[in-house]
Amino acid sequence: MINTLRYTKGLDVYMKRNADRADTRPPEIASRARWMSILARATRAELDNAWTALPERPSYELLRHPEIGLAMVRGRAGGTGNPFNLGEMTITRCAVRLSDGTVGHCYAAGRDKKKAELAAVFDALLQGPLRLRLESELIAPLKRRQAADRALASRKAAATKVEFFTMVRGDNPR
Repeated sequence: MINTLRYTKGLDVYMKRNADRADTRPPEIASRARWMSILARATRAELDNAWTALPERPSYELLRHPEIGLAMVRGRAGGTGNPFNLGEMTITRCAVRLSDGTVGHCYAAGRDKKKAELAAVFDALLQGPLRLRLESELIAPLKRRQAADRALASRKAAATKVEFFTMVRGDNPR
């Protein structure tokens, strides 16, 4: 299941409650999962700009051509209740192999085939000698922009929050 979209506050609460759990994955797998998540949430324009900014664009072959499908999104009421099927969302997946044999994958929300292809290529590049450069020039700025977008969405949602309370007035008979 892909956790690229969080449709309800309950899902956000669930994710936050489980975020403090120790990550038992090996560090290289945890860091790859982190950058794959960031790449999947990037816009096509951001990935296009990063691709054109590369001094040498590597050659690659498509192991799995970009294809569009559906995934079931699950939720939990209040973040802790029993899981339920929230609905389906479209996803695009792609797998590539660089000329040096490194394989990259992408599963991204939406129907943008070129975005999935570029994200898979960057996944493969991040596993090689360009990792430090791409981490600082691509992943870090994307992470900052995505965090700013989440903060803005949270502020907008908080502005619509309604506090319900009961007030006792002096003219109410007991």
